[in-house]
Amino acid sequence: MVDAFVPYERHPACGVCPARRFPLGEFDVAERPSRDFPFNPEDGHRYTADGIPVCVHPDKVGVPAARYKSDGISLTADLTLPDSADELADYLREVLHGAAPGVLDVLIEKAISEIGRRFPEVNVTETLRRALN
Repeated sequence: MVDAFVPYERHPACGVCPARRFPLGEFDVAERPSRDFPFNPEDGHRYTADGIPVCVHPDKVGVPAARYKSDGISLTADLTLPDSADELADYLREVLHGAAPGVLDVLIEKAISEIGRRFPEVNVTETLRRALN
């Protein structure tokens, strides 16, 4: 059995979100609910015309909208660091706490690399600790 993309209860994903049943890559993520992804009252999911489950709240699952299953798209995580090092911990706290578990490793790796390059005077480990607490 494969692990769900959002395996824990306290994540903001909806209770019937396909991210709670399937790993990333086995469902699509749309910008918002649409008639293109009708709701199936039998199981509570939305589906594409091809029968692929669709999450309609990318902000809740922490990944950008994309046709992951339909088009076989791999996940990429965007990290846009703030202009000031003083804003790093707050920015990272928001990004990391809202991200789905499957994205955390990618985001943390990017943060380590990009913070060190953009703000060489910043202690990356300490900044990440502050963000994750």
